[in-house]
Amino acid sequence: MISFRDLGIADQRALLQEASRGGYAVPAFNFVFMEQLLSIVDACIERRSPFILQSSSNTCKNLGIAYIRALAAASAERIKQETGSAMMALNLDHGLNYEECVQCVDNGFSAVMIDGSMLPFEENAALTKRVVDYAHRYGVAVEGELGAIPGTEAEEEHGNVGVSSCYTDPALAQSFVEETKIDCLAVSIGTSHGLVKIRPDKNGNLPDLRFDILAEIERRLPGFPVVLHGSSCIYPEYVRMINANGGSLECVQGIPEESVRRASRTNVCKINVASDGWIAAFAATRKALAENTAAIDPRIFLRPARKAMKDLYIRKIDTIMGSAGKGEQSG
Repeated sequence: MISFRDLGIADQRALLQEASRGGYAVPAFNFVFMEQLLSIVDACIERRSPFILQSSSNTCKNLGIAYIRALAAASAERIKQETGSAMMALNLDHGLNYEECVQCVDNGFSAVMIDGSMLPFEENAALTKRVVDYAHRYGVAVEGELGAIPGTEAEEEHGNVGVSSCYTDPALAQSFVEETKIDCLAVSIGTSHGLVKIRPDKNGNLPDLRFDILAEIERRLPGFPVVLHGSSCIYPEYVRMINANGGSLECVQGIPEESVRRASRTNVCKINVASDGWIAAFAATRKALAENTAAIDPRIFLRPARKAMKDLYIRKIDTIMGSAGKGEQSG
């Protein structure tokens, strides 16, 4: 058993509690390769922002838990040296089963998400409660999910092909939180995984997110941290860069920045960012390779990709999360 505290990793519950009191959201950045991890740490140190480093189930399999633990520990050490704060939590994103969550708890993660959202309510609650009972013995936070968040990212991680949106019922959310004792709850309010985050109506207008659901959850569970998944903005400038350099991204639609910013000022204390980081990296990579057709050194594209991702994460911190400078309040 390796505790996150021994690795210098922050308690996610504390980060979200501070965000709830301060009226901002903590960015939760997924990483899949080294330059992405470095760009996340670069951005958060520069902006002194607390953050949650996220590894999906697939990333845990691809890199291995021991490597992720070591990378997270090295990141936490660098952050402490440069800022004097412990402002990075480490979370398993979309854990698929109890055993996977236990493995992460035992290997220095300060939070795990167990995604039973495709199960019937009682089965979801029972699975989530089982994870909570184990994780809380070691001070590890648990995120549950209620309501289906559709999209291709969900299909890749969970095999949920053809999943349609199912909005979170606030009354069931209250029962779920009270029954399972989770520390935060991912909800479905109209966002999606994948490259189409939200679908225009027949007139081409983007529907609003279901802020009424957030308000009712806040009324029933005052101060309880809510999590937003599938909320990447998919910035047009990156899509244009990809398509101008040999790519073919079509039929993409992100969530408007203003909608995500508005959510961050509510009871949403954690906002996940995955697709936007990958798209920024691919845009810079395609451009670099198009401009250096004889290159064989991968640093030709890794360096601009790291910078593009760092710039993207700083934009998220400054314009959406409102978390810049808040890391100085952490441990």
